[in-house]
Amino acid sequence: MDSNKASYNAGQAKGQAQEKASSMMDKARDAAQSAKESMQEGGQQLQAKAQGAADAVKDATGTNN
Repeated sequence: MDSNKASYNAGQAKGQAQEKASSMMDKARDAAQSAKESMQEGGQQLQAKAQGAADAVKDATGTNN
């Protein structure tokens, strides 16, 4: 009986470890997605600022038709 209980406990521990690893992978995936979205937003803001600066230069030089 003791070997059956040990096998059961080992199976329980393995299942818990797999669930924890899966949870950690989900969290890492979420963090990576969040970072990607932040970078895209930052890039879009930078692009808009650059366009605004280019437009200001065109306005100042009279080349913006």
